[in-house]
Amino acid sequence: MIGYVYLFVAIISEVIATNLLKATVGFTKLVPSVTCLVAYGICFYTLSKAINYMPLNVAYALWGAIGIVMITLFSVVYWKEQLNLPTMIGLGFILIGTILVNVFGTGH
Repeated sequence: MIGYVYLFVAIISEVIATNLLKATVGFTKLVPSVTCLVAYGICFYTLSKAINYMPLNVAYALWGAIGIVMITLFSVVYWKEQLNLPTMIGLGFILIGTILVNVFGTGH
């Protein structure tokens, strides 16, 4: 269970850091840049802790897939970027792949 808590923190901090990348304007804005780097540090630290409690393939599949979906939602809602059909299909494939890794992966 603690592995999933670490993974949750890793995902949230990665989503925050990735969204801040755009706000850093190429790392020219100090506060977003520092916050972004701190959030990535938290992300990778907690991800490294999560894989002590769960298989790497499961943790990484969840981290990547949930992060991609959340960042896509943020990019549409907050950054006003467009979402098209191929992107939605791709997100569906990512989710299906993640489910397959979690249900049928060798770590279980």
